[in-house]
Amino acid sequence: MSRAHPVALHLGFLAVLFALGFVLPDYHHGNLARVMVLATYAIGYNLAFGYAGLLSLGHAMFFAAGMYGMGLAIRLFGADPALAMLAGLVAGLVLSLVVGALALRTAGVAFMIVTLMFAQAVYLTILLAGEWTRGDEGFVIQAAERVVLGVDLTGAMARYFAALGVFAVGLLAALRLVTHPFGKALVAIRENEERTRMLGYDTQRLKLGALAVSGTLSALAGAAYGLLFGYAGASFAGVQYSILPLLWVLLGGAGTAIGPFVGTLFMFYLIDLASGVTTAYMLIAGVVLVLLTLFAPQGIVGGARRLFPGWFP
Repeated sequence: MSRAHPVALHLGFLAVLFALGFVLPDYHHGNLARVMVLATYAIGYNLAFGYAGLLSLGHAMFFAAGMYGMGLAIRLFGADPALAMLAGLVAGLVLSLVVGALALRTAGVAFMIVTLMFAQAVYLTILLAGEWTRGDEGFVIQAAERVVLGVDLTGAMARYFAALGVFAVGLLAALRLVTHPFGKALVAIRENEERTRMLGYDTQRLKLGALAVSGTLSALAGAAYGLLFGYAGASFAGVQYSILPLLWVLLGGAGTAIGPFVGTLFMFYLIDLASGVTTAYMLIAGVVLVLLTLFAPQGIVGGARRLFPGWFP
């Protein structure tokens, strides 16, 4: 299968999202903007888990690092939103390198526990630094502070296309990485790390690189979420936001570039529709998720990849 085919497929998908920005009703317009930002977070998670086999239970700390790096740069220093976004990315990159250098000394279950402990430490730090972060209450990013290069991101159309831009960066970066020898080496590590090491690869360096890219993309999503929706809160650093990207990736298809978006969209609307039927909406969502896991263990896009190999890297 030509490498041009998956590129064309993913560019076509972005073109469809672009066109939808002009025709969707207001409710779904706002929902899809939120989904695209969260899907960028899931793409970051997928690079570590789906490709490198690093099952983290603490990725919320990278999402929160981007969100608070951006938000505090504006709140405390009056930074321009574009520079504040850069501050969020740097915060995510630095945190992922520090955590990776320490957590990657472990593997398997120990790695999961260590990442969870780091994430809880970040969450508690946000709460204890309440003088600056407003603790559990969080803080609002004012409308006047959400103007980038003259574009007011509080408007529905501007917010949608800004979210699409963030998602496009995440999707195309992931697509480039996973079709590059670096991505192939990560898959080799996931399948058999010992054999990959015997072939001469520095597996620790590769895993650290994967975690750094993963954490930076997650931070990009966190910074974009805070800027586009005007809020930074400690709940985004909680355990829930470390579990959600794992669910999104598993539902969409781990180890696929577009799977995280599909899983995020599916989960978002499953809960949205179920909550309109009953207050026990999580029960409905849980049953559907169990059935999907049983009958489509490779995820939605993972199943499609079996039918159309080469189209979904």
